[in-house]
Amino acid sequence: MLDINFIRENKELVKKTISDKGMIFDVDKLIAVANIRRDLLQQVEDLNRQKNEAAKNVHGTPSDRDIEKGKRVKEELDKKADSLRIVEEEFSNLMLYVPNIPSDDSPVGPNSDSNKEISKWGEIPKFNFKVKDHIEIGKTLDIIDLEAGVKVAGFRGYYLKNEGAKLHWAVLQYALEKITQAGFTQMIPPTLVHKKALIGSGHIPFAGDNTYKVADTEPSIFLAGTSEPSLLAYYQETTVSEDALPIKVCALTHCYRSEVGDYGKDTKGLFRVHEFDKVEQVIICKDDLQESEDYFKQMQQISESILQEFGIPYHVVATSTGDMGAGKYRMNDIESWMPGREKYRETHSNSNLTDWQARRLNLKYKTKDGNTAYCYTLNNTVIASPRILISLLENFQQQDGSVKIPEVLQKYTGFSEIKPK
Repeated sequence: MLDINFIRENKELVKKTISDKGMIFDVDKLIAVANIRRDLLQQVEDLNRQKNEAAKNVHGTPSDRDIEKGKRVKEELDKKADSLRIVEEEFSNLMLYVPNIPSDDSPVGPNSDSNKEISKWGEIPKFNFKVKDHIEIGKTLDIIDLEAGVKVAGFRGYYLKNEGAKLHWAVLQYALEKITQAGFTQMIPPTLVHKKALIGSGHIPFAGDNTYKVADTEPSIFLAGTSEPSLLAYYQETTVSEDALPIKVCALTHCYRSEVGDYGKDTKGLFRVHEFDKVEQVIICKDDLQESEDYFKQMQQISESILQEFGIPYHVVATSTGDMGAGKYRMNDIESWMPGREKYRETHSNSNLTDWQARRLNLKYKTKDGNTAYCYTLNNTVIASPRILISLLENFQQQDGSVKIPEVLQKYTGFSEIKPK
């Protein structure tokens, strides 16, 4: 959410952002509704003043004129208040669709084809045997069962078994310990969340179709696709002290995504599934752009260091305006090498949303000089599994059908390799 005064003063910039992010939204309509709202607020304020003046006169020495004026003012005030409620609702709804302004150096383009590689690490492995993808590896080693998953859970269902299940939990435990050592506070947040939490994070309305709705209660209940909304919502409608910032929190949660609109894309294997586990990190900081960008780099380094310790080749891409989502000021994806696909594919996502989410959540801080300001928020994928298992299994496959386990994970798995049965 942007400030309405900023939108008024930078109307053409907002329109350009809407175009660059591939959205359809009528900025002129929003401003027109905002102007009606402003006029109604002024009228209601003036009528309240007249009402109070009439009441003072009545409580003194009432006259027929004062009583009649009080009645007229009240009737007019009721009408204006009703109109204001309708306009307020329309205004608030429209404001939810206004995207954040991206950084000047974000690539401009309609989709991921416009993303720009900014760094690369690791050597692409060369195999002297025919490379298997993770599906074949998983079946041969009896660690992944997709057929049973589909029987039980339907499209994109899966089972992780034996060493596959142990590797899954090893990756997550390793990442959770690493992020905790980096100074992030662990939380176990709800994965069933109210609509308000998803509005606050921006997942509604922008990713509403990709979110499972599980109850038509009031408010509606949804399954979270990441712990980001619930971690942020913990601080909604609060004003923290400047000394309390930055707030650094993390969580390991089960995540759910319906993947509406992605049928036909990555339908095979573990890449795009309906439920998975993820370690997420969130930072809430002051409204200082440079400070937030420094935190963005720190979060990026944590994810990169994990892949480096695993020994997985990757590259980092600056995400284009059309691929980054409505709320992002800056977004980088880390794409890990997947030999079975012979390409890099996304495994991590790092985002700076400036004050866009904080305005939706009414999350503020009190500065040392007594003023209040909206916080800045950032979030990043520390690790997500089973997607990362694709890279682990495919990059470290051996000619005899076994898979080597990175050394840093062996204390969590209890084994150094997975051998054919």
